[in-house]
Amino acid sequence: MSLYPSTVPVRATHRSAALLRSCHPEPTFAVTVFVTALAAMSGRGASGTAAVAAAVLAGQLSVGWCNDAVDAARDTVAGRTDKPLAAGALAPRTAAVAAVGALLVCVPLSLLSGVPAALAHLTGVVAGGWAYNLVLKRTPLSPLPYALGFASLPVFVTLGLPAHPWPAWWAVVTSALLGVGAHGLNALPDIEDDLAAGVRGLPQRLGAVAARRLALVVLLAAVAVVTVGPPGAPGTSGWVCAAAAGCAALAGTTLRWRDGSRWPFRAAVVAAGMVVAQLLARGAEIV
Repeated sequence: MSLYPSTVPVRATHRSAALLRSCHPEPTFAVTVFVTALAAMSGRGASGTAAVAAAVLAGQLSVGWCNDAVDAARDTVAGRTDKPLAAGALAPRTAAVAAVGALLVCVPLSLLSGVPAALAHLTGVVAGGWAYNLVLKRTPLSPLPYALGFASLPVFVTLGLPAHPWPAWWAVVTSALLGVGAHGLNALPDIEDDLAAGVRGLPQRLGAVAARRLALVVLLAAVAVVTVGPPGAPGTSGWVCAAAAGCAALAGTTLRWRDGSRWPFRAAVVAAGMVVAQLLARGAEIV
């Protein structure tokens, strides 16, 4: 009896699992949840929030698959067995086709929020995520796509409201700073491998220590903007978040950690979490 029919679903399942791992699921999920919550807090309503969630998910999937497809050869040379394409679990062409498909799906999903909002979101996805993957990742301008991509998210949320209002300046600046910080955090674990492969974005040029400190300072600046930028007093919770982020930043940048310690990275993650918490708490005020 042939085993071929029973292996087809297994292979399809393995391919689907590899494709899921290749989309950078953690940041994809985190960004989608963050923007969905921001949409809900800003008054987009149930249908508007669902439209935002679907569009952002499609955009993030396209960026993640594009990243792995572009980096497939480099990851293979570096022996990145944690990457499905480098491990041979997925063909680069499959990831590339998935990336283009998700980008095409992102267009009508973004248009559900209206043309102005769709233009803002698609600009962030293409000029931010795709431009970084294809061109700017290897240049000193590598933080700019992250800043643009994250800054476009509150614009996408508010332009989808009935009157198409622009978001408050502090929401855009906070999001842009959060994006630059996220770029630094994302680059930190792979700086040595990136340098060996000839990838010389800004974090790689600065080196691990300076890049870590810059990420923490940028995230702390984001906390400062979201704390004092909105009108009115921040309140107790706002000051508590700011104080927690400040302590994390100081701990991550000034204490003497042994080489290879993960605590500076964790400190930066705490600071980023405080930024997100503050931005969501102020979600109703971003319009």
